[in-house]
Amino acid sequence: QNLRQWRRCEVVKSQLSLKDGETVTAGTKFVDLGADSLDAVEIVMGLEEAFGIEMQEEKAQTITTVEQAAELIEELLLENA
Repeated sequence: QNLRQWRRCEVVKSQLSLKDGETVTAGTKFVDLGADSLDAVEIVMGLEEAFGIEMQEEKAQTITTVEQAAELIEELLLENA
């Protein structure tokens, strides 16, 4: 679980080209990291690739925090197990 959490945060940091010193936690809002709607799409695509899942567009559009992304990823991983 901790590895998954770390990977989610790393994907977000990578997609937004954040510096290593910048902190991303479960409660971090994408908008607080300077992300716009295009960045959010890129974050979702990065998470899909990292975890081998596919998010429905309607659900993906509701994600505004790392925690919301985590919940959806866990749900999809359980469905695909």
